[in-house]
Amino acid sequence: MSLKSTIGKGYNKALSKGLFGRKIGMTQIFGLEGQRIPVTVLEVGPCPVVRVKSAAGNDGYNAIVLGYPGIKKVKNINEPEAGVFKKAGLEPMAHLREMRVSADDVAAVEVGLVLTAEAFQVGQKVDVIGTTKGRGFTGVIKRHNYHMPKASHGTHEVFRHGGSLGTRTTPGRVWPNKKMAGHYGTDRVTVQNLGVVQVDVAKNMVVVRGSVPGPNGSLVWIQEAVKGTKPQ
Repeated sequence: MSLKSTIGKGYNKALSKGLFGRKIGMTQIFGLEGQRIPVTVLEVGPCPVVRVKSAAGNDGYNAIVLGYPGIKKVKNINEPEAGVFKKAGLEPMAHLREMRVSADDVAAVEVGLVLTAEAFQVGQKVDVIGTTKGRGFTGVIKRHNYHMPKASHGTHEVFRHGGSLGTRTTPGRVWPNKKMAGHYGTDRVTVQNLGVVQVDVAKNMVVVRGSVPGPNGSLVWIQEAVKGTKPQ
């Protein structure tokens, strides 16, 4: 089955609930009054529909499964997952995500349909989910914003230490969740209500105002804002 592009076909805009993308990097643009606006450039899609689930069928609920191209070794694909791609007539993809939709949306799509940056519009509010940069094993100053002691006379080799941890003899232990040195970064973070500044469908580019978690080139998930869509 060949992939079908949605460009210029006016597909159901309700399917713009979320798409895969990659963070290209940050830059700046200037407003009409000369104000400087920090923005992040995202490459959104193309995301083919790998599977369509219907409440009327055996699945029991309405959803679509979107894929995003990426390198994935054949040995890392199990048989059920390989069967889904084979049935859809698509090459195995490294990234899959299921998205709940309405019954009308399920009827409007089919396997192989490709969703692109056209799903988003200028002025729309979106949430971007990404993984923060990994910083390895760090101390309490970098990890928890602790302050260094004064580097005055009498201070020896404890300039970046966490300080005392003990609680004397009662209870005589370190309490859980104590802020200490350890692994820092690689956390799943959602930045909410970022405004869409520009959309370039031909280049699959979406420019949002503000910063997005993760290094340049990292995978992100862009979806319509949860708080911005609530009725006032």
